[in-house]
Amino acid sequence: MTTTTYHVAGISCDHCVRAITNEVKDIAGVSTVTVDIPTKIVTIEHTNVSAPVLVAAINEAGFDEVVAQ
Repeated sequence: MTTTTYHVAGISCDHCVRAITNEVKDIAGVSTVTVDIPTKIVTIEHTNVSAPVLVAAINEAGFDEVVAQ
C-alpha cells in the first residue's frame, strides 16, 4: 500500500470533499481518500496507481492547482 498526499488549492467545503472523494475513490487500486479542509491536503492510500492518474481525477473534480507533498 502506498500513501500519496497532495495540496489542492480551492478546497473550502464539504462539497469539495465529496467531489474529490467521489472522483478518486472510483480508481481501481484506491482504497482510501481523506480530504482535510483546513490544510487543503488530500491523502490517498492506493496500490499501483500512478500520480498522473490521481491528479487527473482531482482535476476532473474541478481542482486545477494540485501539488504533490
